[in-house]
Amino acid sequence: MTDIRTRIERRPFASLGHADHGWLDARHHFSFANYYDPARMGWGAIRVWNDDTIAPQTGFPPHPHRDMEIITYVRSGAITHQDSMGNAGRTGAGDVQVMSAGSGVRHAEYNLENEPTTLFQIWIEPRSTGGSPSWGAKPFPKGDRSGRFVTLASGFAEDADALPIRADARVMGATLNAGEQVTYTVGEGRHAYLVAARGAITIDGEPFDARDGAALGGGTYEIVAREDAELVLVDAE
Repeated sequence: MTDIRTRIERRPFASLGHADHGWLDARHHFSFANYYDPARMGWGAIRVWNDDTIAPQTGFPPHPHRDMEIITYVRSGAITHQDSMGNAGRTGAGDVQVMSAGSGVRHAEYNLENEPTTLFQIWIEPRSTGGSPSWGAKPFPKGDRSGRFVTLASGFAEDADALPIRADARVMGATLNAGEQVTYTVGEGRHAYLVAARGAITIDGEPFDARDGAALGGGTYEIVAREDAELVLVDAE
């Protein structure tokens, strides 16, 4: 029988990198900015997974990116986007926005609400560099994900209802009631990373609390909600 530790790496929330800037309280699943851990440089093509709390009426001022797929999953509150392409939009809790930085783009992300905004910001390396930058956002009602994973963003043409990204990857979401379970298969040679945005779960019987990270290798996993849970999963090369 395969040792569970060879397939699942648990990254407890308390072990994540931490930066508190006052207006921004950030936890880093992977090395980012001033947080460096050579064992956590990424997981396959997944390069960044930040767990951010942004204070009301603050945010990230305009700054540049290139050659990265940047996905924002809003957990509570809302984020308002502006960029150098002329795009602007507000993305609320449970919804998703994506930005393909391509050959280069400047963008700003503000919490214009009167409450803190919490979100996951996920960076995935693109399948190729360059190209024109792009941005998009879409609501994803949580009821549609009840008891199953739904693809929120994807680099595969068959996922026509998902937001497009330029990576051989999928960003997926699910909601589970306490006691409910879902099965997910990671293809051999691929890399999945799973975080419960809220609620405690088990993965093949191993307990994970809300906002713990799970790095998953190839194989099939049984995920059980110990309490009502909201899951975000990235499956990448």
